[in-house]
Amino acid sequence: MLHEMIQSLPQVLIDGLTLGTVYAVVALGYTMVYGILQLINFAHGEIFMSGAFIGTAILIAFSSMGLLHSIPSILVVIIMLVVAAVLTGFLGMGIERVAYRPLRNAPRLIPLITAIGISFVLQDVVRFIAELAKGNYIITGPSLFTKQIHIPTSSISSVFHDSSFKTSFLLVLIIAIILMIALDFFVNKTKYGTAMRAVSLDRDTAALMSINVNKIISVTFFVGSALGGATGVLFAVQYGTIDPYIGFILGLKAFTAAVLGGIGNIRGAMLGGIILGILEMFAAANLSLLTGGVLGAEYKDVFAFAILILVLIFKPEGLLGKPVAEKV
Repeated sequence: MLHEMIQSLPQVLIDGLTLGTVYAVVALGYTMVYGILQLINFAHGEIFMSGAFIGTAILIAFSSMGLLHSIPSILVVIIMLVVAAVLTGFLGMGIERVAYRPLRNAPRLIPLITAIGISFVLQDVVRFIAELAKGNYIITGPSLFTKQIHIPTSSISSVFHDSSFKTSFLLVLIIAIILMIALDFFVNKTKYGTAMRAVSLDRDTAALMSINVNKIISVTFFVGSALGGATGVLFAVQYGTIDPYIGFILGLKAFTAAVLGGIGNIRGAMLGGIILGILEMFAAANLSLLTGGVLGAEYKDVFAFAILILVLIFKPEGLLGKPVAEKV
């Protein structure tokens, strides 16, 4: 059994990194908003989904105009990323202004319920638009990267099986890493980032120091939502088929990744996402072996969340989080 698990390890790492970087970037949106408002924005998964639909709509439009063969694929992806990031960024700002700002001083449960309600509204709005435009809410966009790259890992060591990945894997991985590094730089090295950290520590004191708290919160929602929308594009490029409900489960897993790494900690969100993605792919490949065929790959979420529970039992603040006293 151990030998078979080791044989599949290269492919597990490739698939896990692809999924884990998606979780990590989406988790950043959760952790940014929580760090400043202590609000779990459960509509963030639907912002990710909206970005996937915006990117796919651009891709279908380019295909219908016959432009996919005349424009380099990487340029098409950049256009999709920029448009989806800007539109979902403004969508996030709008949600914050209309749904969250009036409830900023309400009990925490009220904004949480509102966030869940917003997520259902976005699901149904996108479903309605997709059915109106295409007649079906499950959309498959044209493939930009279909080439499979074969890695002869068995030639390196007879212990491993050969592995392979689509060229889009490299694109998703590189862009996701760039997004994470850019966000880390933005938060830790820029004026707006310093203001975000000040508002996170003490909103009232930050306001006394001439920081426009409402503006900083709006910028936080814009940046977090733009990251979520851009990640939706990467998901659509990698996996091809999307529907209005992809953001619900993926959003829960990204939130789990944020908690695993340490909610409110940006680098913790990155680490938690990658760990969760690799654990999920490891379970999908090996759960049947580990349980003697009792549990199949469809139970991979149980395995990943069980690991999360164990981590939180022994380190409730997450892997990179710091213990904090609960405010009364």
